Amino acid sequence: MDTIKLVINHVYDFVSEKEILQQADKATAANKALHDGSRAGNDFLGWVNLPSSCTENSIRDIEDAATALRTRCDVVVVVGIGGSYLGARAVIDALSSSFDWLQHERKDPVILYAGNNIGEDYLYELTKYLEKREFGIINISKSGTTTEPAIAFRILKDLLIGKVGKEESCKRIVAITDASKGALRTLANTEGYTTFVIPDDIGGRYSVLTPVGLLPIAVAGIDIRKLLQGAKDMEEATGASTSYEINLPAIYAAIRNELYKKGKKIEILANYNPKLHYFAEWWKQLYGESEGKEGKGIFPAAVDFTTDLHSMGQWIQEGERTIFETVLSVKEPKENVKIPHDEANLDGLNFLKGKRVDEVNKMAELGTLIAHMDGGVPNILIEIPKLSEYYIGQLIYFFEKACGISGYMLDVNPFNQPGVEAYKKNMFALLEKPGYEEATKAIKARI
Repeated sequence: MDTIKLVINHVYDFVSEKEILQQADKATAANKALHDGSRAGNDFLGWVNLPSSCTENSIRDIEDAATALRTRCDVVVVVGIGGSYLGARAVIDALSSSFDWLQHERKDPVILYAGNNIGEDYLYELTKYLEKREFGIINISKSGTTTEPAIAFRILKDLLIGKVGKEESCKRIVAITDASKGALRTLANTEGYTTFVIPDDIGGRYSVLTPVGLLPIAVAGIDIRKLLQGAKDMEEATGASTSYEINLPAIYAAIRNELYKKGKKIEILANYNPKLHYFAEWWKQLYGESEGKEGKGIFPAAVDFTTDLHSMGQWIQEGERTIFETVLSVKEPKENVKIPHDEANLDGLNFLKGKRVDEVNKMAELGTLIAHMDGGVPNILIEIPKLSEYYIGQLIYFFEKACGISGYMLDVNPFNQPGVEAYKKNMFALLEKPGYEEATKAIKARI
């Protein structure tokens, strides 16, 4: 079986091969720490051996729950925010038809998302859409009290009960939550929802290969066994004893940190396939929440090429030289679309007749890479053989492992997120939530 590839020769004008090799000891030590739990955040390392530790029974339970929802529902709404939905959406969007939701005859439910914003118009439009459809809910929350998903779930649960009744609604709701405590666990036990556990030792942004991601992915009709196999193979290829020279996540982490030392403060994840848009959104949370602390960290940004070349291309080419790019390149598309001949040739494109659209896309990718290199932008390229469950599984684990290594090389704890709570405190104070009286007074004095 093939594997994803890491192409790094386009950084040598900025970071030498010698400098990359000099990071071997530091990167290897960071990788070993992920396996032996010898550094900060060691209580959140359950993801490290997750692919190889998934049991047949646990996989079958997820598949059975997915089948139950698929049988009852035309639409399934995934309620969650951050890591509670981004991983699932990344995989589903990458591996599903871009226009599948428009088809009248479907074998798989439409997957929609809620609880990732507090947009009233969005929730109104979603409820109107669901009123005429058979729908179910996957509610993902460790506590059950996170504001955005809690509001969405309350509204959707009320709609579902009004539509199908209390008894049937309980069969269409699955809760993925804490094993024993929290508001959602209490509700699930009371109502008899099917439940899955969010492991205590896996943070949200690393949870895509737990039921948090696997259940929605399975409901969408995607083979989670192949996804896990790809991740498992990458886990085995990047173990504690893997030498630095062939450990792709370690090399990627080392290059990122060397570029950061040289003033490259922003990493742009670029893709040339629109199906990878939400994969980049998942990646942004993974790296931003893991590394952005203690006044440190590379800022993770993302662009969809060639679309964003017509909006962000000028800045990337000639703006402040604080950036580098990591390019996701899909070697072989699923389909074969060729450009036809046109007799009038008013658009002047007959020189492309008979060529695959992907060939044009690949030349745009190569031409952009050369232009950006000439413009002072280092490029790392990750080649994905094709968009499939297996290779997406590899890519997920690759980025997770690289993120852990990179965080340790940066000397931060890549598994906490203390800054996330700041806005919540202010929001609760402004909404005059009980228990926030003093904070309410203090913040109102500032506005």
